[in-house]
Amino acid sequence: MSRRLRAVTLASSVAGAVIVALDGTVLTVAQPRLQRELDASYAQVQWTSTGYLIAVASLLVFAGRLGDLPHGLLRGRRPLGHRRLFAVGMLGFGAASAGIGLAPSIGWVIALRVAQGVFGALAQPATLGMLRAAFPPDRLAMPLAVRTSAIAVAAAAGPLAGGALAAGPGWRAAFFLNVGPALLFGLLALVPHGAERGHERGEPAARTAPAARTERIGRIGRIAGARGADGAGWAGRSGWAGRRKRGEEAEYGERAGRRGHEARAERGAQAGRAEYRERAERGAGAWLSVAGLDLPGAVLLAVGLGCVVRALVAVAEPGGVGPGTAVVAAVAVVAGVAFVRHERRTAVPLLPPDVIGSAAVGSALVVLVAASAALSGTLFVATYVLQDTLGLDPFQSSLRSLPLALLMVLAATGCPVLLRRFGARRTTVTAMLLLALGVLVLARATAAPALCTGFALLGAGFGTVMVAATQVVVREAAVASAGVAGGLQQTAMNVGPALGVAAATALRTAGGGAAPALATLAAVAGAGAAAAAWALPGRGAHRTSSERRRAEAECAADGDTGGEAVPATGPAPAQER
Repeated sequence: MSRRLRAVTLASSVAGAVIVALDGTVLTVAQPRLQRELDASYAQVQWTSTGYLIAVASLLVFAGRLGDLPHGLLRGRRPLGHRRLFAVGMLGFGAASAGIGLAPSIGWVIALRVAQGVFGALAQPATLGMLRAAFPPDRLAMPLAVRTSAIAVAAAAGPLAGGALAAGPGWRAAFFLNVGPALLFGLLALVPHGAERGHERGEPAARTAPAARTERIGRIGRIAGARGADGAGWAGRSGWAGRRKRGEEAEYGERAGRRGHEARAERGAQAGRAEYRERAERGAGAWLSVAGLDLPGAVLLAVGLGCVVRALVAVAEPGGVGPGTAVVAAVAVVAGVAFVRHERRTAVPLLPPDVIGSAAVGSALVVLVAASAALSGTLFVATYVLQDTLGLDPFQSSLRSLPLALLMVLAATGCPVLLRRFGARRTTVTAMLLLALGVLVLARATAAPALCTGFALLGAGFGTVMVAATQVVVREAAVASAGVAGGLQQTAMNVGPALGVAAATALRTAGGGAAPALATLAAVAGAGAAAAAWALPGRGAHRTSSERRRAEAECAADGDTGGEAVPATGPAPAQER
């Protein structure tokens, strides 16, 4: 892939993530004026956020899987792919934003917010899937760092932009803010590049640069073998034809030359076959059937995740815990059990084994849930501490928390260096401990320096965890499963905050106050550190199994091993993928 195309892919990924992040933070600030102008109740205004969250959480994994499929829903059609899903998601998100800005009633706002959630679910896994396809695994950390830094800036700027727009032009302007960028990047993603033109001509989507390279190695090996055998025969005939006493050596040289070059040709062919076997393992078999889209599993997972988010949001609402919440939680459990049973029996599961079967991916997802739960729950509690206990106004509170966004940007930018030097395990464990320390500092802080220190520790820990854990999730999955991996990462980042806020609310309403709630959230961050120490890859253990198989095949094709296995020490720098 060319450098220009990678830059466009990175810009699209960053823009998609920023648009969605900015939309959520702006809406939070604009909700009071929206409630007054549309004469809505508090519960109706809450559903403008709850409906969006349920739609997003329910569809993220399904949307990621849809982008992974080489073909669309009908056999023989050209591939759908992450780029086209991103385009549909962004265009739909922009159109829904415009509709909300023109909505005549709160009912229309809620319905269009659900539509926004659907289109956001289509776009979000694609932002990570496009990065996984565009950048080699050993160069993923920096694009993820740029993406995380942009999200941090959007999260910090969102309340300011939302407050300014709500106080000035009105809450409708907050939604019109998304329309231009969403439509621009959505249309840009529809422009096909070289690889997609090949797909439209009927070429396999899984035909990658490494595949073409191994095929060339096989052809070169076979040609070299044939020429080498001819050369060895010529040398035997011409060099030793007149020397009867050494005729056996001539015959041996001819046979050895032929065997050696035929072996080299076979190793080249094996490299090509290894690449095609890897494609089959990554899900290229989904080319053959629409069964690659597990619709029953998608429905069960959507119901389960949607009910989980609804139950967690209800816990965080005043008076939300009741029989209805218990029923929703029970439905979530039943759907989850049914989903697990279905995935074990189906031939083509929604969650590929190379993703959920990886201990590193599972550990990274647990880390992301724990980190986002600890951060969101802490910010929820800290807001009440700053404004109710310490008597600060919203502007003064935002000044105290400014180090959070600043350190998050700096930490995300520096995380690739830490990953190269210390590995994912040590980097993530240290970052989670910093996050836990920041929560504990805020639990006892009252003065401005201590508050700023606590928020700075939160930002440094969370920014590092976001890049490190996301990199593990995305790079450990094969390219053909990148969308599912991205959907799982986004699901973790949606379930975690809901879990953290629900836990903080339950602890505060139980009469314990802020300190026990923050201590519990610090323990959650500590549990995330333990999960990272258990299964995340350490320094030097950066290759996925597919990368190791490819490297071994390439080493065998080069013929430099002398028949012995050579351990892989690191991925060779790739200019094209």
